[in-house]
Amino acid sequence: MSEETGARPAGWARPLHAVTNFVYKTFVIAELEVRKLLHDPTELITRAVQPALWLLIFGNVFSRVRAIPTGHLRYIDFMAPGILAQSILFIAIFYGIAVIWERDVGILQKFLVSPIPRTALVLGRALSAGVRGISQVVIIYALVLLMGVKINWHPQALAGVILAVLLGATIFSTLSLVIATIVKTRERFMGIGQILTMPLFFASNAIYPISLMPHWLQIVSRVNPLTYEVDALRGMMVVGGASVYGFGLDFGVMFVWSAIMVTLCGWLYPNVVR
Repeated sequence: MSEETGARPAGWARPLHAVTNFVYKTFVIAELEVRKLLHDPTELITRAVQPALWLLIFGNVFSRVRAIPTGHLRYIDFMAPGILAQSILFIAIFYGIAVIWERDVGILQKFLVSPIPRTALVLGRALSAGVRGISQVVIIYALVLLMGVKINWHPQALAGVILAVLLGATIFSTLSLVIATIVKTRERFMGIGQILTMPLFFASNAIYPISLMPHWLQIVSRVNPLTYEVDALRGMMVVGGASVYGFGLDFGVMFVWSAIMVTLCGWLYPNVVR
């Protein structure tokens, strides 16, 4: 009896050990990716140029025109969360090109023959994309503060923004990795990435309300994960902002999309080297 009792903790410890081991390997991959960013921090600045132009030029012009109904929010306040989401999208959607480069130089093959689970490889890369996304939060917040946008500094709101950014980066970086498992050249990957970014961006509520869209585009927008990321950010990032769909649905949709994309990418990941 005592032997059975003593053996039971080892049995219970096995699943816990498997989970901690998986988390550890995921963070190892994420750390490797973040180190690349530390070696070349200029990437953070260059990635911020496009959203800065959208805010400074497009945002200021349309704030003066007042052609887009945004309720009680100024247009620049309405647009700021959408530009943050756009910045995350643009960072994450081209993330897979690094995988194609690693395959070409032989680095990826070493990862795939290691004991690291494929899903941990995928999640580690998605987490590093999230770190890049968080750096954009700092840059975009600084820009919109200079433009007079009233930021919601409540700790719960800031935590929600970080979570939305991490989930958005996970969805679009894993989508990028899925593309990398299908195409074989960097040139073709860049072409597909550019084709995807604009439809995802314009078929969302990032720069105008969904109510202005034609009916067929509203349907597309409601299955677009970027719509729910923007909706969550708009409800938490700016003072007076509100979530149209509710935070429960926003984060629920993003979690489901993240789970689907991580699972699909983990299954397809070995195809990169074929």
